[in-house]
Amino acid sequence: MALVLSPGIAAAAPIWVGRFDTTATEIPAPWRVEMPNRNAPPTRYRLRLWDGVPAIEAHAAQSMALLARPLAIDLAATPVLCWRWRVDAPLKSADMNTKAGDDYAARVYLSFAVPPDTLGAGERLALGAARMLYGGEIPDAALNYLWDNRHPIGTWQANAYTDRARMLVLRSGAGDAGRWVSERRDVGADFRRAFGHAPQGLTGLALASDTDNTGETAHAGFADFRFVAAGDDCR
Repeated sequence: MALVLSPGIAAAAPIWVGRFDTTATEIPAPWRVEMPNRNAPPTRYRLRLWDGVPAIEAHAAQSMALLARPLAIDLAATPVLCWRWRVDAPLKSADMNTKAGDDYAARVYLSFAVPPDTLGAGERLALGAARMLYGGEIPDAALNYLWDNRHPIGTWQANAYTDRARMLVLRSGAGDAGRWVSERRDVGADFRRAFGHAPQGLTGLALASDTDNTGETAHAGFADFRFVAAGDDCR
């Protein structure tokens, strides 16, 4: 049953999915490192108290790995994802228009299941082949929120490898580098804009610094991931 809020009724509490305890010695489950590119070394992730913010610190050196966790979020009740992130600097030679340039100093990746009737026969075959090659973690669809180096903020496009993953530039260039910045995205609305229909469900969240294609290095931080209701403040 959907939650209906009447005037004067408090909104739903935030659903925290990434609040990190930097006194711990290891990043806790259900977070885990996933390596889509088995030919590249993994990006290194660790817990760090960074300028007073309990965070995940990422170091990428010609490397690729996702720090990922499964999710089951009711996007009808809490469709808005809030988080903080930072980079030391954007990448120099990355370009999301090409496979060779498909790297990002920081990105946040959301995976989804979709209603079966929204997939054409060719899309189902392509997804089946990808899962045979790379494992069952390949989602039906994905959104990537990017800290890019060259494209304007607000740029939308398909990933260079597959149109089942859509890319959205939230930060671009070095103007905000070197400090924590906050984001707020209505995930349900972004998915509908990208794919033309609502998702069946949100299945996972991942964060990454990714430099295996360009051979560059990157240093980034991620913190305070939570879902809130559409009208609620991220604070």
